[in-house]
Amino acid sequence: MATSRLSSVRLFCDTRSPLTEKFQYILSLFPQDLVFAFSYGSGAFQQHGHKSTEENVVDLILVVEDAEAFHELNLERNWKHYSSLKYLGPHTLASFQEKWGARVYFNTLVPYKHGLLKYGVVSSSAIIADLLDWEWMYISGRLHKPVMPLVLPDANHPIRSALKHNLQNAMHTALLLLPDNFQEENLYQTLAGLSYSGDFRMSFGEDRNKVKNIVRPQIERFRNLYASFWPGLAAYAEFNSTTGRCEQDTSPAARIYHLNLLPKKIQQTIVHEWNRNGRWQDVEDVFRAAAHDTECPELVKEAVQKTVKASSWTQSLKGIPTAGFIKSIRYGFSKINKMWKSLQKTHGES
Repeated sequence: MATSRLSSVRLFCDTRSPLTEKFQYILSLFPQDLVFAFSYGSGAFQQHGHKSTEENVVDLILVVEDAEAFHELNLERNWKHYSSLKYLGPHTLASFQEKWGARVYFNTLVPYKHGLLKYGVVSSSAIIADLLDWEWMYISGRLHKPVMPLVLPDANHPIRSALKHNLQNAMHTALLLLPDNFQEENLYQTLAGLSYSGDFRMSFGEDRNKVKNIVRPQIERFRNLYASFWPGLAAYAEFNSTTGRCEQDTSPAARIYHLNLLPKKIQQTIVHEWNRNGRWQDVEDVFRAAAHDTECPELVKEAVQKTVKASSWTQSLKGIPTAGFIKSIRYGFSKINKMWKSLQKTHGES
């Protein structure tokens, strides 16, 4: 399937500048049949507290149609990128990718001429399930934030509509979590924080100010990412771009509207939690009752946390054999170091 290597195309992500020589070189390292690829995090965009992106690990997601075929070609090109699992062959690598964790296979702390890479391989079918239904809320969560597109899918590929649907999911979820009046930055912090809610790494091994550090230097990118959704929400929410003030209807009718448009996994979790006392109510009855409940935002928050917690644990455990023991230790220490620096900075400012 043909794909385009991009200089400037707009698809729900940041596309304001051509790919640098660094990212063109990175793309040249991999097999050329990628469906979709993007870079994210502090290696793609400058974050608060970082002087530049140059010294940071570059994080990539590579989307492929056939995981086994990709690993076969990538092993020929990049044998040293893989842990000892490579000796089991591409079929086993693909099976491990597709059956465990969030359906992503990561190669971590890979050296290249500009520094270090961490790249995840995911099949198009798995990413579509995550974008539409938040099945694992893993790749979908990364795409709630601005990313740097490297390869875009064909115009008629279902990933394109799934990307838009994922952002709509995020807007409905965030509005259920927010009060009737809030500032624009509060919205973006809520959106950016969805995929970290429930992630055990946020309490051990991540920068405590991570969400704020992501949002504050990228307000304009977040605004561009979500601007197209406000007209469709006009009956329930309004954004004043001049003042940065947002107002929304938080009545039961508005809550039911948002609840009915949440991704399937979150809806199922809300219903399951509501029925924990043993009595069974169907989705319609649960949402009607939840919409009238003052604890409705907490119900949604808990459903998101449970989804993220499950995938963050399983994917992190999966990362030990895919990265190898030594790289896992190095990567873990680098995360803990970031967290420690964040705590010291926070303490110094208090």
